[in-house]
Amino acid sequence: MGNHRGRISKIGSYAIASSITDHPRTISCTTFNILAPIYNRLSKEDQSLRESNFRTFWLTRNQRILDWLLSERSSIICLQEFWVGNEELVNLYEKRLGDAGYINFKLGRTNNRGDGLLMALRKDYFRVINHRALLFNDCGDRVAQLLHVELVAPFPQSRTSNTRQELLIVNTHLLFPHDSSLCLVRLQQVYKILQYVESYQKENKLNPMPILLCGDWNGSKRGHVYNFLRSQGFVSSYDTAHQYTDADAHKWVSHRNHRGNICGVDFIWLLNPNRYRKLLKTSWSEAVFGMFKYQLRKASLTEHDAFAFLKADNHEDYITYSGFCEALRQLNLIGHRHGLSAEEVKELWIQADIDGNGVLDYNEFQQWIWHPSCSEDNEAQDDTTKGLAEQTIGFSVKNAVLFPCEVEKGRWPEDYSLSDHARLTVVLSPVRMPCYVSHSHSDQLQ
Repeated sequence: MGNHRGRISKIGSYAIASSITDHPRTISCTTFNILAPIYNRLSKEDQSLRESNFRTFWLTRNQRILDWLLSERSSIICLQEFWVGNEELVNLYEKRLGDAGYINFKLGRTNNRGDGLLMALRKDYFRVINHRALLFNDCGDRVAQLLHVELVAPFPQSRTSNTRQELLIVNTHLLFPHDSSLCLVRLQQVYKILQYVESYQKENKLNPMPILLCGDWNGSKRGHVYNFLRSQGFVSSYDTAHQYTDADAHKWVSHRNHRGNICGVDFIWLLNPNRYRKLLKTSWSEAVFGMFKYQLRKASLTEHDAFAFLKADNHEDYITYSGFCEALRQLNLIGHRHGLSAEEVKELWIQADIDGNGVLDYNEFQQWIWHPSCSEDNEAQDDTTKGLAEQTIGFSVKNAVLFPCEVEKGRWPEDYSLSDHARLTVVLSPVRMPCYVSHSHSDQLQ
């Protein structure tokens, strides 16, 4: 291992050196889609020719991946497209990571799809309180892992107090949007994750604590999933480290997909306990209405045209429930196996029908569909001051690096062969912060 570590230290900005990731006052987290050999196409002409048929190829590549991971020695490692169906590869990872002081948790996708997830945590950093598996049981057979951990050695910020330094970590790999109907499925997958995390916190009566969401999200900063997570208070760790805004989607990439397109899809999301969170149902409704509005604008409808479209044949100045459902059907959001359920449609209607009179007038249409009100966000910020301020530990983002380094400039290097994804590593530093338990958030957890 010494030679590998030496090579890493010479690379400089290509990777975060072990001297940084091993800093006693930080923790580090790496997420990496390692490209399962069963999906790695070796020929454009013959799509059936896969790396999984050639043991020397996949074994050599995965040995190199492990060399890199063990050189960085991140506190937390989250892998996607881990080939759970191959016993030799599973044993390779478990042995090398185990010998290096990691505890490992693997989870295969449902219906024996062959690949899945792997989480590895350094035992000298964390004590695992709980490990949960989340099965989406949807068309993509996708899954997620939840780890509830406590830091073994308290950071200096809490040694003089009784504050336990706990953390929730999620690892997942969302469905690829092969067509527009699957965008809604991906949004539902994230909603399930956040619902599960919220339920876990409620069931175990947990105090607010930092949450890390890691993985391959198969969507960029321009997408509905990104906006949904941002509405819940999560921040992209990489963008935070580089002071990029939500509009800076073009400044970095992390994946070259099977269509040859490059985009940034790998994220480590951070939610600190001092961040206000909207009611999850509110964020969900806003996200779906965001898709709704996107489809209307894609059809070049103005605000008034869109209202008329929703009214359908109704000559009154309001939208009926039947007209609302018909519009959803025409926009391909219901009426097929990937669409919204009847319960989800009803929930959307209830959210939009603010006065509860059974119809949507123009003001309600504006507030929930065309111009989501900013008043709720302002009230949300004010509401945090109404809670009881408690001291807790959160994290600040100290550094974040994508490898290979070219992807940080929005380019994909042709000589990169470890995977079709870049590796993202983030370094986090603990900070003491007030934890405002707002009325709206406490309502969620009761």
